[in-house]
Amino acid sequence: MFKPEEMAKIELISLGRYKDNLLTYLHEKGAIEIREVDVKFTQKDVPNEFYRKATSYSISISRLIDFLKTHKKEKGGGIKEFIFPPEKEKKVYKYRGIEQLIKDVEAFLEKVEPEIKAVEGKLNAVQTGIERIKTDIAILELLSALNIEVEYLKPTDMLEIVVGLVERDKYKPLMKDLRETIGNRFVDISKELKDKYLVVFVFLREDYEKANPVLAKHSLERLEIPEGEGTPKDLITKYNEKLKEKEGELKKAKKEAEWLSEQYYEEILFYHELMENERDKAAILNNLARTNMTFALTGWIPKRNISDVIEGIKRITEGKVYLNIKDPTPEELDEIPIKLKNPKFIEPFEMLTEMFGVPKYNEFDPTPIMAFTYSFFFGFMLTDFMYGLIIGIVAALLIKGHKHLRDGTWRFANILLFSSFFTMSLGIMFGSYFGNALDLAGFHVPRLLDTMREALTVLEIALAIGLIHMFIGYTLGFIVKLKNGEIKDALVEQLSWMFIIIAVILFVISERYSGFLTPAEGLFVVGFILFVLSELKNGGLAALLIISDFFGFVGNWLSYARLMALALATSGIAMVVNILVQMIWGVKIGAVPIGIAVGIVLFIGGQFFSTAINALGAFVHSLRLHYVEFFGTFYSGEGRKFEPFRAKREVSKLELNLDLKLKA
Repeated sequence: MFKPEEMAKIELISLGRYKDNLLTYLHEKGAIEIREVDVKFTQKDVPNEFYRKATSYSISISRLIDFLKTHKKEKGGGIKEFIFPPEKEKKVYKYRGIEQLIKDVEAFLEKVEPEIKAVEGKLNAVQTGIERIKTDIAILELLSALNIEVEYLKPTDMLEIVVGLVERDKYKPLMKDLRETIGNRFVDISKELKDKYLVVFVFLREDYEKANPVLAKHSLERLEIPEGEGTPKDLITKYNEKLKEKEGELKKAKKEAEWLSEQYYEEILFYHELMENERDKAAILNNLARTNMTFALTGWIPKRNISDVIEGIKRITEGKVYLNIKDPTPEELDEIPIKLKNPKFIEPFEMLTEMFGVPKYNEFDPTPIMAFTYSFFFGFMLTDFMYGLIIGIVAALLIKGHKHLRDGTWRFANILLFSSFFTMSLGIMFGSYFGNALDLAGFHVPRLLDTMREALTVLEIALAIGLIHMFIGYTLGFIVKLKNGEIKDALVEQLSWMFIIIAVILFVISERYSGFLTPAEGLFVVGFILFVLSELKNGGLAALLIISDFFGFVGNWLSYARLMALALATSGIAMVVNILVQMIWGVKIGAVPIGIAVGIVLFIGGQFFSTAINALGAFVHSLRLHYVEFFGTFYSGEGRKFEPFRAKREVSKLELNLDLKLKA
């Protein structure tokens, strides 16, 4: 706790024949972050033909998945499945090497891909046919305005017939240009349709080449005349029959696609996941070095995993391996990947820290402090027992439902559950139960503070909390800098503000106890001098930055007033809902107390809306107080997150064909 996981550097050289099994073992174990080997006397490794095939098959299988997913019948869903997602069953694959895996995938694709492609082709052909028929029907509906038999609109050996639409304002200029170009050597029929003209032009073949550029100039939208004989209305009936027939074919083809999806979708997902993981392994090969007989890799591993991983490596390579495990050097501090290490109940809050950035290897991990202060700030801003209870119930359900996944939803729900306890506790302190609902209902509600009536006191508490929070941050920064040998920076950049904060607190106390005034003044002067010394390194800009940075500190401190502001907002919105309900509660239509029914709906809807909107505000502003005001005092977040070489398994489980049982 407070420090990242201790890491060690691992260097490995072994025979090439063990490479595939060893990479697979490390991939499933997910304990090492593999880094690029510095190649000087060897060459970089490259994917062989089987790894290249895995990459290709991963792409082709994903296309099959996209097609089948479109026609897959969805089961379940809704809020229930969101809260309690079913656990996916994992199918076991006995791994006997990349070559055998590729053969198995090829055998599967040889059987399945032609079936899927055939149905996909049929569906595409039928859908294309349907769209063509619909287009023809739309054209026929336009032509029905002319009531000319369709066969008369087709070109002949001597005549070129053009049918199309032209904008209303371009019709007359078009006719004028045609006459100027070919005289009266054409026949035209037109019909006005809203903002366009439907026109039919009949040209002699010898005149068409001259007329065609004129038609293009005026943006004539040509219509392709559908096949058939008779009037457009007669043909529309025939085409509707064709459309109905094609829609029947489409329905049948969709049923075939649904059947294929039912048969193969899960199995295709399984093989796709296998290929994706092989693709991941292929991508890491560029980080390895190789000779004709050997290969080498290097990376970082958490110290607590070393003995377990090394045992597996030795068993896979039959002891024919060179291993070098060493502690990081000071020069490697910026390269060390960071894996946070905290107790189980604090682990979910690592998500909030990682959203900002992980610490460097020689920095403090702020997650344990943030777990408490974030939850407290959230509760202070929400400040209602019933709101906290609602959030706690929802969070508990999500934790139970997502326990087997331990995904982002599970972690976020844990944060909300922890925060809900603070919300309920502070709600009792402020006597807020859906705002002032119990007061309006005639109950006596005990409270230590009334948010609305004692807003100034709440503001004072918020600012006091801000000073304490910032003091903790500067203290952590002071300790880190001392530990890293940065004594000067610790004194002028951290200790200066620690003295100023203590001085401010003593100034406040001195209003009641005058004996604290002198030490307050002394600490403030010392702190301010140290602060000025820290700014002198900026040379000519020092005077300007002294003013800017000092008032920046004041601004950061005053930013904690948002604790009071959001607490007031929560009480205010809840109070407005309660007053509206009270206003309509007694409304009756005749003898029917309609106000009670409407009031209940308004109360439930309004309070749930208030819970959601104020919880969102509390979530965002609590983060801001940490990311800006708190982290700004000591934390860089410039570390490099530990990203192990790890398989992604949702529907598959790999079983190595070795006398070695992999731990999950």
